[in-house]
Amino acid sequence: MDGVITPGFEAVGEAFATDPRGGSALTILRDGEPVVEVVEGWRDAARTQPWKSDTLVNVYSTGKPVIAMAVVLLADRGLIDLDAPMSAYWPSFQTPTSVRQVLSHTSGLAVFPVPRTASAFADWDLLCADLAAAQPEWEPGTKAAEHALTYGHLLGELVRRVDGRPPAKFIADELRFDFGFGLSDADIARCAELEFDAPDWPVRNAGRPESMRSRATSNPAGARDLAVINSDLWRRASIPAVNLHASATGVARFYAAILDGSLPALAVPQFTGPDLFIGEETTWGLGVQIEPDGTWGHGGLGGSAGYADPARGLAIAYVSRRLGDFTTLDRIEAALPR
Repeated sequence: MDGVITPGFEAVGEAFATDPRGGSALTILRDGEPVVEVVEGWRDAARTQPWKSDTLVNVYSTGKPVIAMAVVLLADRGLIDLDAPMSAYWPSFQTPTSVRQVLSHTSGLAVFPVPRTASAFADWDLLCADLAAAQPEWEPGTKAAEHALTYGHLLGELVRRVDGRPPAKFIADELRFDFGFGLSDADIARCAELEFDAPDWPVRNAGRPESMRSRATSNPAGARDLAVINSDLWRRASIPAVNLHASATGVARFYAAILDGSLPALAVPQFTGPDLFIGEETTWGLGVQIEPDGTWGHGGLGGSAGYADPARGLAIAYVSRRLGDFTTLDRIEAALPR
């Protein structure tokens, strides 16, 4: 393990170092200043390239608040009305849902409607056209189900139509943190290879056949396939729901900027109730989950996460190339000084 641990956070360092993941990083900022910034392991499966502070790794849904922020920024500038229908900005859009309902995962469009192969991840226009023609699975605003794969295309196309810039460029221009979608050659060169914690990881995370979790994550195919998610096709594509490539410090600084008011708030409650994808009661803000203890943020499939703890002034991000569960993050959380 390499990095910085400020006095008082030694137990957090010990929690991070327990059960090394073979390539991971943790950054904790307090009032915007680093109190923990550590890395361990390698960024390649052959274990020849050490993980560095600027290593990028796919963090799955940890990136959803980033594309949500793009929409909220445009709303903050008066360019989007969150209560307007999506069709006000995207005329071919058929579902009678508001921008706010998409942001809070209640639009009824949690599943891509047309079966597609993994190659569709590289075809932005195709997947957006599928969503524009789709019919919702419930009356918008009445139920929630995390829009596992659809979220980024729904919001990203809204950004493109309002602002003119593709979502990856908007994020790169407006949110100057160490993360992004649609990576360049230089950024691909510093990416970590993902691996499973055990061969059955894809099955463990697939959900029951025909469940919302299964349907929402299996189309287009390949989102849990190492051959896809470690490919240049995936890294060069913009799939803002699930393919943010980020350093831990990049994610933590994003949350610190929200806490200090440099970026608009996302932790504004929009819906509380059962989430059909997550399988438990959830309070959704504008792209973030708000917890009963006042923390808020978003985790990603495999165990990465970014979140804010306003009561302690902390912005926290943990990222890993080994796809497992949230055991490490739970251990880190338990070790935080009270």
